Amino acid sequence: MMDDLMDMDALTLAELVRCGEVSPVEAVSAALDRIAARADLNAFITVTAESALAEARAAEAAVRRGDALGPLHGLPYSVKDLTLTAGVRTTMGSALFEHFVPREDAVAVARTKAAGAILIGKTTTPEFGHKQSTDAPLFGRTLNPVDARYTCGASSGGAAVAVAAGMGSLALGTDGGGSIRIPASCCGIVGMKATLGAIPNLQPADLFGANSYVGPMARNVADTALLYGVLQGADRRDPYGQLALPAPAAPAGASLAGLRVAYLPSCGNPVDPEVLTATDAVVRCMEADGARVEPVSLDFVSLERHFLVILESVTASRVGARLETFRDRLDPSLVATVERGRLHGADALLEAWAARTQAFAALQAVFERHDVLVSPTLSAPPLSVTQDPNGIVEIAGKPAGTIRGAWYPYTYPMNLSGHPALSLPCGRSSLGLPIGLQLCGRWHDDWRLLDVAARVERLLAG
Repeated sequence: MMDDLMDMDALTLAELVRCGEVSPVEAVSAALDRIAARADLNAFITVTAESALAEARAAEAAVRRGDALGPLHGLPYSVKDLTLTAGVRTTMGSALFEHFVPREDAVAVARTKAAGAILIGKTTTPEFGHKQSTDAPLFGRTLNPVDARYTCGASSGGAAVAVAAGMGSLALGTDGGGSIRIPASCCGIVGMKATLGAIPNLQPADLFGANSYVGPMARNVADTALLYGVLQGADRRDPYGQLALPAPAAPAGASLAGLRVAYLPSCGNPVDPEVLTATDAVVRCMEADGARVEPVSLDFVSLERHFLVILESVTASRVGARLETFRDRLDPSLVATVERGRLHGADALLEAWAARTQAFAALQAVFERHDVLVSPTLSAPPLSVTQDPNGIVEIAGKPAGTIRGAWYPYTYPMNLSGHPALSLPCGRSSLGLPIGLQLCGRWHDDWRLLDVAARVERLLAG
């Protein structure tokens, strides 16, 4: 029974905890046991066993007393190690912060705790989330639970692996260019990047130019929506989070009738035939369910160089002053990122911000005529763990360009534009590797996006 608890969805487990059939101590113990049993996957940098069990005992007492319980009461969850957790070390995946212990929780962590969830640990990330594979000198490599020969994605790789392998049914990831959606796709789970400001994030140094988000990861859309409901809400300290978001709309009902879908199979990049086949099949299912589908054309590959200017400049600003002191203990890929970032001038950065504005305008034009934008999450199934993050990617056996423009050109534009997007599983390759579908919506249409995703998930389940 204990081991089975971690294979339950969060909604079911939450109800069992509320009615007393499962104790929070049992739930947390089951998660900790699964973490220990799957230590080979290397999904956690820090496991908070002692504090988690203490919180679980307090949560159990609250159930016995008949206290008012939050929607996540007694549920174990994890937090990516880029996100601040009071009293729990937060390393950023780097020797630079190996012993850093924050005094305060990030907004998302504080809200999750207030809803009753219990932190079981901090999950792995490449240093400062700077690349697309989850490995770093501080902790080694995190393995894909589906097939260890292929990447689990990044930079919320540990979070995705933890959820996929049953080390807690819920996780908080972060997404600066696809870092929730990429590993969600690689590991066969659901991951969401909300509208900019919907889930307040006060960690970026420049809140006005922010393109990094904290968001929910789970094994299905309903659990993702459960966690999103806890995380979203106004915070006057976030310039994009000043007002409460619209309340959930009425469910779409028994079909997608009338939904206007923009389909983007490619945005100027080669696509693996198996990914295209899986994505086409989903779109046909949506059409058969009543959606009105229209192919659209968007050039997102050309945004890659501008996205890199922003990423590399921010990383250089954050790490550059300590580079020489710690160079030998840092990922060579991080060092290269910082060194490139130092070379970008003000003109390049201003051009990148202008390109961000143009990306927003292009997507706004799509949403003038459509309700949802559908695409693959990634151009190909999970890449080999040996893929050079700065090298050329092969798609269907042919060179396709550098990794962002070739493998995930669908994800980073939504970070630049602020539109909500999520990835959900939509099939497997001939090698059994997960394939993800990305759904994107209008600003502040997050609940409708989740509702459509839930309907698509039901269609795929047959």
